[in-house]
Amino acid sequence: MAKGTSRAIMLQGTGSDVGKTVLVAGLCRLARQKGLSVRPFKPQNMSNNAAVADMPLADGSGGEIGRAQYLQAMACGVPSSVDMNPVLLKPQSEVGSQIVVHGKVWGAAKGRDYQKLKPQLLGAVLESFERLRADADLVIVEGAGSPAEINLRAGDIANMGFATAADVPVVLVGDIDRGGVIASIVGTHTILPDEDRRMIRGYLINKFRGDVSLFDDGLTQIEQFTGWPSFGVIPWLDEARLLPAEDSVALEHAVSGQGREGAMVVAVPTLSRISNFDDLDPLKIEPNVDVRFVRAGDDWPREARLVVLPGSKSTIADLNQFKALGWDRELLNHVERGGHVLGICGGYQMLGRTVRDPLGIEGSEREAAGIGLLNVDTELSKAKTVRNRQAVDAASGEALSGYEIHLGETSGEDCVRPMVRFNGEPDGAISADGRVKGCYLHGLFTSDRWRRDYLASLGVKSGGRAYLDTVDETLDLVAQRLEKLVDPGIFEL
Repeated sequence: MAKGTSRAIMLQGTGSDVGKTVLVAGLCRLARQKGLSVRPFKPQNMSNNAAVADMPLADGSGGEIGRAQYLQAMACGVPSSVDMNPVLLKPQSEVGSQIVVHGKVWGAAKGRDYQKLKPQLLGAVLESFERLRADADLVIVEGAGSPAEINLRAGDIANMGFATAADVPVVLVGDIDRGGVIASIVGTHTILPDEDRRMIRGYLINKFRGDVSLFDDGLTQIEQFTGWPSFGVIPWLDEARLLPAEDSVALEHAVSGQGREGAMVVAVPTLSRISNFDDLDPLKIEPNVDVRFVRAGDDWPREARLVVLPGSKSTIADLNQFKALGWDRELLNHVERGGHVLGICGGYQMLGRTVRDPLGIEGSEREAAGIGLLNVDTELSKAKTVRNRQAVDAASGEALSGYEIHLGETSGEDCVRPMVRFNGEPDGAISADGRVKGCYLHGLFTSDRWRRDYLASLGVKSGGRAYLDTVDETLDLVAQRLEKLVDPGIFEL
């Protein structure tokens, strides 16, 4: 098929977290294995798990996209670009969501105000989609939320609003694990207006456990009610746990490695505006590490040897929540017991003495006292740093790769002991006793040799698995499963 005459299909869900992201990634890898040039696309994403696209913007700077589209680009075997996710919403605190368009901050709005802004963004969405189509045989599109949210249909750019404007056929995905999948699919058919209903060509059942033949009657009944054919029933894909999650909804179902005999416990405080928590994913593949996400109401794991404070989309709000939960005292006690702490981006900012927001970028509170484990101070500013980075560990010289997405600058006495260096320039800080560290570099643990050495410094032996190779192998496994389970006609719609 010649470029520019490409097909496109769109996966929409009967609700959020039905598994669209993994299915799109798996289908992208499967299409690639079949010799197709394929691209992922998500018109609008709401997530604080962002990535810096591989392809720089026209001015040479970096552009933000959802972490899920970064993964899906890996599945396609192509560099990621901002066209794969033209509109990204990043929820903040009282100021609503930051709106990122074509990789750059476009503005901010609360929910009701954003509904009025959406029609202005459809043009940007369609521009990106057409650029991708011009360079591929197939574009696989991921919806957001559900088309059944008909109260949000006016001005929609994420689901049927996009599908009808771009004339892209839709496959509906239902999650049988949460129950009520027949009602959710039939109900979606019932309430959609004719214009939207005609876009749906069939459906997939996802996350099935047990004997698939037991659902044969269910498939028959769905088709009788809707006229839609089934494109397949997908069992629970256990492999998906090794892939980066799209957003914090996944943390509600996160399973720790608790029970691994002799494993080092890594505690991860989980706050309302947590971001880029996939920084922890490489630790999850380590057999001698037990990553535990600590939520409000959970007992603090006092046996933890390491506490990692991940990124935050609203540092002051999360810092205040951290203190309100009494976790600042728990963290200080952890350090007094000889424990180690690593702060990444917003987590690094929280470890300092103060976080100032003189321009009110995050909200009305202009300053908050930090946890005080690092002698540094942070001041937020409008200028946003977004870039992929090559770095080295300041102490060992070990190579690192990752990315920066942050507002503000951090300085102070402990910065004389930087954690990393970018082209010789220092970044981050280390406490005088060496047990508390922080920096702005996301993706630290994907650098396999550095991760091995860091774990060794904590007395833990690495399993030696290469993280990015593990992700790539997992995508192959998911594609192999889908090839046996999904009607190949899905690529011919």
